[in-house]
Amino acid sequence: MKLLPFADHTVIETPTVLVLANDADPLQAALEGVTRIDLHFPKFTDGRAFSQAFLLRRRREFSGEIRATGDVLVDQLAQMERSGFDVAVLRADQDMAIAQRVLASYPGYGVGRYQGDAVHVQPHFKEAAAA
Repeated sequence: MKLLPFADHTVIETPTVLVLANDADPLQAALEGVTRIDLHFPKFTDGRAFSQAFLLRRRREFSGEIRATGDVLVDQLAQMERSGFDVAVLRADQDMAIAQRVLASYPGYGVGRYQGDAVHVQPHFKEAAAA
């Protein structure tokens, strides 16, 4: 997962970037030509964007970038990665070095090693056995 500091991010909707409100239904979103979707966390306690990311990956089979914006904390990163996010824009007070350590602590999640996730449905050991 790529990490961006808050200062480096501006949310601008373009024909290739879709900014999806956290109360919008991702199953109804028009995705033609979209290469990036920004999902917003208005508060760290509001987890609707996790569900949106999961639905975009699994049901809509969206393969472009899904970016977490808003009130993004380092302790949410592992779950974000498992839900289908590619990029997280950290809240301004979050430490980038700590965020990188958090992600490094869960290396198995990135490849679905022990459990399936939004991107890798089968656990890694099952995918290897099938090959």
